[in-house]
Amino acid sequence: MFPAPSPRRRDVVRGLLTTAALAGLGACASGPAAPAAPSARTAAPAAPAASAAPADPTAAASPSPASAASPAPTPTPSASPTPAIPSREEIVAEFAGRAPAWFDMVGEGIVSGTSAPGVCLTLDACGGPGGSGVDTGLVDMLVSRQVPFTAFLNSRWVEANPDLTDRLAACPTVEIANHGTSHLPLSVTGASAYGIPGTADAGEVWDEIMGNQIALTERTGRAPRFFRPGTAHWDDVALAIAARLGLRAAGFSINGDGGATFPADTVEAEVRRAGPGDVVISHMNQPDAGTGAGYRAAVPAMLAEGVVFLTLSDALAAS
Repeated sequence: MFPAPSPRRRDVVRGLLTTAALAGLGACASGPAAPAAPSARTAAPAAPAASAAPADPTAAASPSPASAASPAPTPTPSASPTPAIPSREEIVAEFAGRAPAWFDMVGEGIVSGTSAPGVCLTLDACGGPGGSGVDTGLVDMLVSRQVPFTAFLNSRWVEANPDLTDRLAACPTVEIANHGTSHLPLSVTGASAYGIPGTADAGEVWDEIMGNQIALTERTGRAPRFFRPGTAHWDDVALAIAARLGLRAAGFSINGDGGATFPADTVEAEVRRAGPGDVVISHMNQPDAGTGAGYRAAVPAMLAEGVVFLTLSDALAAS
């Protein structure tokens, strides 16, 4: 799917992650205490923004007489402005009459793996009745060990845990991603998954994505780059709408906790089989599940084995 990264780029990514994690511990430790938050810190390495090529370092230091007499260079055109996000009305008009060809958790355009030299841990926080808890032991373990992960936050979970959301967003080893407004499967026909009816049309797809996208952007000051719907199910039209709204679709290659139903030993086994390029899905909102214990057994062992962990953004940047 992606070209293989060069050894040099792998070293650069590892160096950036180490630096960001060390800096993040201090930043998170000084943040406001949250009743449900982990005792340590949490952090979010956003993928480094692409920058223009640096100027020749010798040019400013010692300009030659010839260069002083040369005509002024043509100004470099500024970067193109970020395209405006389509409105609900525009999306409804653009996708009117389009019928989906499939409804699934995998499909073309869904990032289910990368070619990066590391494992992506992704933790969903689904919100709603019975879903707005916090597995503080799991989050604290990852943060204290400076393990990068991508947190997919639903708007209902954010509303129930605003202080912890702020702490997560402030820390460089955690990437904040969008897990929807009402935790619905994403469809333009109302297709259901696990008995949960999906969005019914293009307008509801916009609502499910952008309600939370706008709220997270306003709260954290940074627009999430990835979206994963409730139940991780999409149809191809809804997937195209997400792309038009500027979001990458996140899937997974390993189901780490079976929707927070696996016992701890199964979680440990599933997480430990992850290797370079894998994207693991699990949950951080069910403290009574086996997820936390399984991760606390798996992750330290993987670190001892030299496994590298990456956020989704850093994994794609290294691919």
